[in-house]
Amino acid sequence: MTLDERIQALTMHLEILSGMHRDFEKRMTEYAAGVKDAITRLTNIAAAHDETLEDHEKRIDKLES
Repeated sequence: MTLDERIQALTMHLEILSGMHRDFEKRMTEYAAGVKDAITRLTNIAAAHDETLEDHEKRIDKLES
């Protein structure tokens, strides 16, 4: 294998690795966005449940008074 062939093989290998890296970064960015969205939804659900519990506690307090 000549030096030029080795350089060409290395160049091709680096191009493949670069493409794989870009694909991986894109998938991780999409995954992170999905996780962030899921956390936001869970936060909203937790807040709604807290409000419901507070409403129930207020009703119980009124009944006990």
